[in-house]
Amino acid sequence: MRKYALDSNCYIDAAREPVAHAALEAFIAREAPRLYLSAVVAAELRAGARSSRDRKQLDEQVLAPFFRRGRILTPSVSAWDALGLTLSRLRAEGSLDLASMPRGFVFDVLIAFSCREAGVVLITRNARDMERIRSVFRFEFVAPFPAQ
Repeated sequence: MRKYALDSNCYIDAAREPVAHAALEAFIAREAPRLYLSAVVAAELRAGARSSRDRKQLDEQVLAPFFRRGRILTPSVSAWDALGLTLSRLRAEGSLDLASMPRGFVFDVLIAFSCREAGVVLITRNARDMERIRSVFRFEFVAPFPAQ
């Protein structure tokens, strides 16, 4: 059975768009026993919560179920090492400028490697950056939301 983790863009899209919200809800209802949460995604979502009401809703509806069940993917020492190696290799190839690199790209590398270590498929709409990362190390990702 495949295990999954959702990238922050899946949650953000669901918060902004009713169609994306319905798709996320249907996916969670079907795949809940196989879902994990990246600690990096949790941090990104917390950082984006603008009010105490938003933070409370995020904690109760999104984060708490994963924390209660111990389904948190945390970047290991190997993930941090992979981050440095990935940035170095992409920079050496000329496909990454550290000065203009989006902050989120660093987070994406940590999420991807954490998923790889745990044997979890990352669900994301950010295929462009994930392909760049996958040119350095193998991991599995799919677009939202994979069929049963």
